[in-house]
This record gives sequence, structure tokens and C-alpha cells, in this order.
Amino acid sequence: MSNLNLSNQLIIQGRLISESDIEEIQTLLRSHPAWSRWKLSRYLSEKWDWRNARGQLKDMACRAMLLKLEQRGYIKLPERRCVSPNPMSKSKKSHAITPVLHNTQPIEESLVKLQPLSILPLHLRQHCHYQPLFDFFLFKYHYLGYRGSVGENLQYLVLDRFSRPVSCVLFGSAAWKVSCRDEFIGWDVQTRRRNVNLITNNMRFLILPWVRVKYLASHILGGICHQIGKDWQEKYGHGIYLVETYVEKARFVGTCYKAANWLHLGETTGRSRNDRYSKLAVPVKDVYVYPLIKDFRHHLNFEHVKW
Repeated sequence: MSNLNLSNQLIIQGRLISESDIEEIQTLLRSHPAWSRWKLSRYLSEKWDWRNARGQLKDMACRAMLLKLEQRGYIKLPERRCVSPNPMSKSKKSHAITPVLHNTQPIEESLVKLQPLSILPLHLRQHCHYQPLFDFFLFKYHYLGYRGSVGENLQYLVLDRFSRPVSCVLFGSAAWKVSCRDEFIGWDVQTRRRNVNLITNNMRFLILPWVRVKYLASHILGGICHQIGKDWQEKYGHGIYLVETYVEKARFVGTCYKAANWLHLGETTGRSRNDRYSKLAVPVKDVYVYPLIKDFRHHLNFEHVKW
């Protein structure tokens, strides 16, 4: 295992990890060799009072943190005792998600003839039967693919007035550090660390390939931005005040985001969020954001956020 030398801040799963934290974990592993990974993560999340806005223990986040510490050589976890119950973990190994039969007949009517659209948040019980379709659409038709979501996220399936799927939209954890975004908000390092969970990243936006309807994409973005704050509050017990996205410059020009009045702030540096040594080149992306309320900067810079 690596010697402890955290000269730079170690931040995993949005939590600042100190040398004493790692020493505590190492001590627990030595003192309780019979503990499972689940037992260890549950114990730590309870001891650290690591909870989400609803007061629920973040033991899954803690387990992910432990895995990353092991990958970096700080700890050695006990062997896995059972297969993960998460069905997405199997898809990662098989590189496949169960196909779902669907209609690919072209949809080319004008937008007005498709309205009103139904923007369905899939975490609600009445819409959860659409989950396999959403997963398969993103897996098969989005250029980045899809293997499932972790952390706080919202998934939307959009239907036209005839109940035909036309789009899938996924929101998840915001990027940890983006210079032009952080300057726009007015964040220093401490404030960003405290409040980065109050913004969300539009990670996937798919108009299904057989759907060719002018203005549809920007209309969907507008509709989702109108309801996502409420949906996020209902699901996670805290608000969000800004939405971000990153558009790969070599592939797209961001037309639908511009048409939906998203603000272009600049571009990324071409480095991965996992690049510790400035060696991993990734595509440069345009940075767009959309404030959900007028006084978003006040909420994103507030020292003690009140849910």
C-alpha cells in the first residue's frame, strides 16, 4: 500500500479525505478482518454521519470511496462476498443491456402536431415501467453509450401526444472543477466543495434517430428546465439552482442549447477529471449553463445552505 503523503487535497465522492481518515480505515481493516465491505462502509457512514439531504446514510457513496482508495493503493479491502444486486453491474461485464422491442417508424410531423409533450421523470413509480426502454435507447443510440447511473441523477423519457417516445435526457453529478463555470458563479475552492451538489450536469441528451422535428430539442430543454428543480427537490430533498452541460466541439455546435437560451461560458481545457498527472487528453468541450432561478448565485454561494 502507498505511504500516506497527502500533500495535495484528496477529494473522493465529494468528500475531503484526510490522512487520519485513511489511518482510521486501515485500523478498522486490521481490527475487523471478518467485516464485509458492506459492513465497513455502513460503519464509516454512520460514524462520520455521512448523509444526504433527506438524512439517509450515504453508504453507497462510502463504498465507492473505499474502492477508489484501494485503486490508489491506500487500503486493501476484503474480498467480495456476493455479486452486486445492481443489474447494471452485469451489463458492464457483458457489454450489453437487454434489448427492448420498439417502433422506429419515422416521426417527422411539425412540433405543434406532437404537442403536448409528456416529460416523464422515471424515478416516479407510475413511470418506472419505462426504465428498460430508456436504458436501451441510450445504450444503443447515444454516441457515448450508457451503462447506468450512479449518485444523484434524474432520468427523463419524453413522449409525444400519441405516447410515442421521442427523446431521453439524463442529468447527474456536476463536474467537480471547471474554471469558466466557477468564475461565472463566483466560487472559491471551499464554496465549490460545499455547494457543487446544488448544480446538475445534463450528461446525455438523445433525440431518437427516427425523430426529425424542427425545434423539438430546444423545446424539450425548456420544458425540462421548467420542472427539474421541483423534481430534484422531491427526489433528493434539496434544490438545484443551475444546470450545466458540455458539448464536444468536434462533433456538435450546441444549436439546441443556444436556442433554449443556455449561456455559453467558454470551453474545457481538454483534461479528464481523473487526470492526476496532466497526461490524459480528452476532447475539448464548450461549456453551457442555464440558471434555474434569478438569484442562483446567492444560493450557490451561501455558506449554510437551507433545504
